[in-house]
Amino acid sequence: MVLLERLYTNIYYLVAVVLFVIGFHTMLTHKNLIKKLMALNIMDTAIFLFFVAIGYRQGGQAPILVPGVEKFVNPIPSALILTGIVISVSFTAFALALVVLLYKHYGTLDSDEIIAIRGKKHV
Repeated sequence: MVLLERLYTNIYYLVAVVLFVIGFHTMLTHKNLIKKLMALNIMDTAIFLFFVAIGYRQGGQAPILVPGVEKFVNPIPSALILTGIVISVSFTAFALALVVLLYKHYGTLDSDEIIAIRGKKHV
């Protein structure tokens, strides 16, 4: 029962780790560049969830000075994650543009085929 209670209290960390592992596994095992990009976004989401979970305090309020509120949520992880989300979206858009260019140039989204085509051109 103690283990289940600890899992319940740390469920956000557990979900973050599971999401990160899913993204990492997908990134390593799939050859499709779109799937790799989606896996990278899943890993980003896991890291965002982890940092927001660190800043969360049960029963805490927004960090606005109001009389009678004693317990505040840490605002720094939330602010960092907002910046991270913006950077992640920008990176995803840029990476998708590169994937489209790769597809137009090589005619495939398979990373192994692209490497093989590039190898043939250099020999």
